[in-house]
Amino acid sequence: MSRRRVSAPGETPPAEAAGAVAGEKLQKVLARTGLGSRREMERWIEEGRVEVEGRRASLGDRVSGRDRISIDGKPLEAAPAEQTRCIIYHKPTGEVCSRKDPQGRRTVFERLPKLKSGRWISIGRLDFNTSGLLLFTTDGELANALMHPSSNIEREYMVRVMGAVDEDILQRLLDGVMLEDGAARFTDIQDGGGDGINHWYYVVLMEGRNREVRRLWESQGLTVSRLKRVRYGNVFIPSRVKQGQWAELEPKEVKGLYELAQLPVKQVKRNTVKEKEVMERQFGKRKAPAANAGRKPPRRPHKSR
Repeated sequence: MSRRRVSAPGETPPAEAAGAVAGEKLQKVLARTGLGSRREMERWIEEGRVEVEGRRASLGDRVSGRDRISIDGKPLEAAPAEQTRCIIYHKPTGEVCSRKDPQGRRTVFERLPKLKSGRWISIGRLDFNTSGLLLFTTDGELANALMHPSSNIEREYMVRVMGAVDEDILQRLLDGVMLEDGAARFTDIQDGGGDGINHWYYVVLMEGRNREVRRLWESQGLTVSRLKRVRYGNVFIPSRVKQGQWAELEPKEVKGLYELAQLPVKQVKRNTVKEKEVMERQFGKRKAPAANAGRKPPRRPHKSR
């Protein structure tokens, strides 16, 4: 026969103890305000920049909507729970993806529209010598979900390879090779044309490890002379968005990102009149982009043996 446990005098009953950990993880709440990804918020907590109810926060803390949270001594603004903004940026080579660079190099954040509240969070990164599509959002939860290794979101790159490439090399890159940080492979390789020792390919990855495209080709004794990302998930880089320019994503595209992340879709907050004027100036009188601009027409996949 089972016995019912009786709490000793002064002991917290089990039901109340369970309620003591109610609420959401602090880093998740902070990320949702648009301050940064969960990982970045965890670093802020470890650095002592976050306080809850006047005390220094710790990793593992949970908070409710009634708790007073402050960052660097300033009260936290209410999270824009029902609205989000997402933009696409065409990164040129020679820019870094950090907010500040010790070497004084230009960062990708310098040309983005200014926000009155929250901040832009990059969805993934591109290295200094890689150009192409970068996505930014004000929703830290969305950014974190899209960058998580379990998301399995396709990233497509246009790459110019220097050297002799044969079918055996392509097959090895599809089957998988061992890099210093583990096995890696392309899920698709398409011929992009070219003459001489330089040849173009379109390649697809399902993850975003550091310099992974370059390292895969280098594992076969080849050199990547140019690299550009042309697609992230279901978002292609439009031909009208030239290097150094940004454009607001359409509501349909934003919805697609939330569906990829398996998160509830949020309302899109439209850009301001001033931002619209900036977009009009940077695009000038260019023609409207064609559907799926920024890449060549659909191609026959390279079949695995």
